[in-house]
Amino acid sequence: MAARTKPLSGLQVLDFTRVLAGPYASALMADLGAEVIKVEGPGGDEYRHVGPFREGESALFQAANRGKRSILLDLKDPADRKVAIALASRADVVIENFRPGVMARLGLGPDELRRRNPRLVYASISGFGQTGPNHARPAYDIVLQAMSGMMALTGDADGPPMMVGEAIADVAGGLFAAWGIMAALFERERTGEGRVIDLALFDALASMMPTAAARVLVCGQDPSRVGSRHALSAPFGVYPAGKGHFAVAVLNDRLFIRFAQAIGRPELAADPRFATDAERRLHEPVLAEAITSWASDRDAAEVVAALTEAGIPAAPLSTAREAWSSGQVVSRGLASPVDHPILGQVALPEQPVHFSDVPRGNRRPAPALDEHGAQIRAELEK
Repeated sequence: MAARTKPLSGLQVLDFTRVLAGPYASALMADLGAEVIKVEGPGGDEYRHVGPFREGESALFQAANRGKRSILLDLKDPADRKVAIALASRADVVIENFRPGVMARLGLGPDELRRRNPRLVYASISGFGQTGPNHARPAYDIVLQAMSGMMALTGDADGPPMMVGEAIADVAGGLFAAWGIMAALFERERTGEGRVIDLALFDALASMMPTAAARVLVCGQDPSRVGSRHALSAPFGVYPAGKGHFAVAVLNDRLFIRFAQAIGRPELAADPRFATDAERRLHEPVLAEAITSWASDRDAAEVVAALTEAGIPAAPLSTAREAWSSGQVVSRGLASPVDHPILGQVALPEQPVHFSDVPRGNRRPAPALDEHGAQIRAELEK
């Protein structure tokens, strides 16, 4: 069967965002064929100046802005603002992540742009949303992790709270922004009308913690840190081997019986302390001692092989470098090559969803500042 066009081919996205959450959302859409015009002010997106660098090019900027075109517009300049309005009048989607109220003061708010283009989907991304007591506060990922409860839940039980090892609030915000935009575009197909979307990174991160939310909202609990162990199930966590560490996930009674046999302790399955998942979690330290004792004279790879053979979900701990070079990542096409004018051929991450009959790859690199400015301005004259 012949390859089909990408799902968002023909979609016009005008992207006023910078740093990570907004650019991540529009990069996901660019991966799927959307034509994304990145509007940058003098000096460009801050991520152009954040390392790590290769040949003077920011790796972070390359990853977050793949597949886009760039135009430099000073939105305080009336002539450039006129160009921005003209571009928005032709766009299907506008995304912005300025402080609440900034775009309206520039004459680029949703009311003004949707008056000119009623089909426009206008997405505003901010730290705390367009309303609420914190709406005017600045927010970075570390602030959002701290305020959302994410940081309080991360780390060892007897240690300090810790950040998650990725800018998880920005990524969550980008995902939910793209999801909201897709929902609004689907609605537009039925109504012919666009919609305004208000996405707060704080809200997105809170929504990414359903286990904690259920315990707080339904059960009235106040969850605390449990380290690299599951808060509700056991054995479900990371344990040391004689060399290295391994992760194991036992979530039901049937698996626990097999697990007890695999570690040479079949009697554990008949112990009333481990009769249910809740009881096993309550007595997890006893299980941890049995697991550590069994694994102490094996390296992590041996442990994982034995558990896998027994049908127990288990894995060694990989570094990020090992994961991105693994056969699984390669076979699934989670990164694909692009040709960059300075860096040559470089691999960049790609959105993870596979669509039937749509090949992966075939993308542009991130643009140089104003690389397409003259071209985009010329297109407005047509």
